[in-house]
Amino acid sequence: MQPIKIAGIAAAALLAAGIFAMFHNAGRAEPAEISTNQIYQPSDMKDFKKPEAAELKKKLTAEQFAVTQESATEPAFHNEFWDNHKAGIYVDIVSGKPLFSSLDKFDSGCGWPSFSKPLTGTDVVEHTDNSYGMDRTEVRSRDADSHLGHVFDDGPGPTHLRYCINSASLKFIPVEEMEKTGYGQYLEPFVKAGLIKAGATSTNAPTKN
Repeated sequence: MQPIKIAGIAAAALLAAGIFAMFHNAGRAEPAEISTNQIYQPSDMKDFKKPEAAELKKKLTAEQFAVTQESATEPAFHNEFWDNHKAGIYVDIVSGKPLFSSLDKFDSGCGWPSFSKPLTGTDVVEHTDNSYGMDRTEVRSRDADSHLGHVFDDGPGPTHLRYCINSASLKFIPVEEMEKTGYGQYLEPFVKAGLIKAGATSTNAPTKN
């Protein structure tokens, strides 16, 4: 899909960089890979209880904590998933709750992961955000109350929505690992799309075109 043109994208990127700088002084590390310390286990998601800030600081990278807990914004085009084209789902880095699917991901040209809709209609909640002199709609995860990003109405059909999400708030689960990591129930759309075989297990590799 060709990138759609988004008015003021350069200004938005500069603003985001300025906002993020408020949380990170000179000398901060480049965007780090996902912490290897798991906060959650998929089997425990139903009983998830958000950890205290001190524990989150131990489990998350500095960037992940700033984004999810302090509503910071990571740099455009310098984050983990803005150009990720692999099949799979994106889950909340704090709770592990599935939030978005690669099947709904598109190239918006904005430099952050963009989705036309959430994976379900109940796990992403919206709030009015009037910070920095702008009128925006913030999106947060329901269970962990993680700041995810914002939603705009300049996306592709049929929803015409663009969920502009920080990579630092997400963990990506490749389609071939969804079964073994406890997300097998979300495989059916990938089977229908021909991206993985029916009856997929942890040993299945995605189908190739």
